[in-house]
Amino acid sequence: MRAIEPWVEQPLSTFLNESDARIAAVLTRSGQVVAQHGFATSPDLMAAAALSAGIVAASGELSRVIGAPPLRELAYEGRELGIYLAAIDLPGRRWLGLIGYGKETSLGLVQLFFGQLVSELESAAPPIPASGPPAVLDPDFEAELNRSLRALFGR
Repeated sequence: MRAIEPWVEQPLSTFLNESDARIAAVLTRSGQVVAQHGFATSPDLMAAAALSAGIVAASGELSRVIGAPPLRELAYEGRELGIYLAAIDLPGRRWLGLIGYGKETSLGLVQLFFGQLVSELESAAPPIPASGPPAVLDPDFEAELNRSLRALFGR
């Protein structure tokens, strides 16, 4: 498991052990990865994060258009793999949880232990400073990315 925020590691580890989920990602609403486990490659993780953020944004807009409350969770039960995507409401921010699970567990168990994960994250979350949440990306991210791309492609 890898986490940008160290306080997320223990609750996510407990969730993974109890739920038997195969993959998990904790994301910001914009799709930035806060923590992850089980993704085979970085491109797979980035694609899953971007798609998850897009699904949540699209479902939120659809809910607004039809005058319904926003969806808090979505689930798909496939033949070999189930997917669970749900909100993680923390003080001052909303994150997302993306969970992939196999036949060794069930949607009900994933939902049960996900609720416990959210509770543990709420308890462990540091308070948001009065100046607002800290930036997830470095302020020079774009410049650093452009420098790296020029180096990679010889420009």
